[in-house]
Amino acid sequence: MPYVKIGDNDSFENALRKFKKQCEREGILSEIKKREHYDKPSVKKKKKAIAARKKALKRFKSPSR
Repeated sequence: MPYVKIGDNDSFENALRKFKKQCEREGILSEIKKREHYDKPSVKKKKKAIAARKKALKRFKSPSR
């Protein structure tokens, strides 16, 4: 659970910015987006296969170094 200690001379905007940065570092926003809706296992498997095909095609098209 992220938290931010605020000093006497810190403004609310700075504290909010620090809090958002800390949430981003801990991956909270990506976890929320991932849990936003439920994908059936078959759909997950299909998406994973499509992503693998795209990645292989991209690797095949790009020139090797």
